[in-house]
Amino acid sequence: MGAGVMQKGGGGGRRRRHRRGGARPMSEINVTPFVDVMLVLLIIFMVAAPLMTVGVPVELPKTAANALPSEQEEPLAVTITAEGVVMIQKTEVPLDDLVNRLRAIAAEREGDRVFLRADGAVPYETVVQVMGALNRGGFSNIGLVTDTGGPKLDGAGQAGQGN
Repeated sequence: MGAGVMQKGGGGGRRRRHRRGGARPMSEINVTPFVDVMLVLLIIFMVAAPLMTVGVPVELPKTAANALPSEQEEPLAVTITAEGVVMIQKTEVPLDDLVNRLRAIAAEREGDRVFLRADGAVPYETVVQVMGALNRGGFSNIGLVTDTGGPKLDGAGQAGQGN
């Protein structure tokens, strides 16, 4: 039977080249699965990032100051709510026990940085008293947390006021 016999003529050579070209390994990398995984991870982190902040709701005062750079150790957050309740992270602390708890926390931490978050409705006297307690408790590096977008107080945009 002639079906198994190959001739060296024109048609057979073309067929062999075609077969050799199809047997070569593909040298291109398919990046579609990589991009899909990266997009899923991006969405997960975008959803999870807001949930990782301290969850005591306060209405922060607005200032024109820039944000502070971040650090290695998670900073301690002390919050004063609109009702005057003082909280360390998410734990409510009585004012008469605040210095003792701060000293115990300061003994376990490497840094002395603390962020003080106070509601805008809290009297200045209360804020200063808590700052004094933070200092007595061993935290001398106190950062006041505010929201951006407040008045710049540089005279720009103040037309018509104070005439």
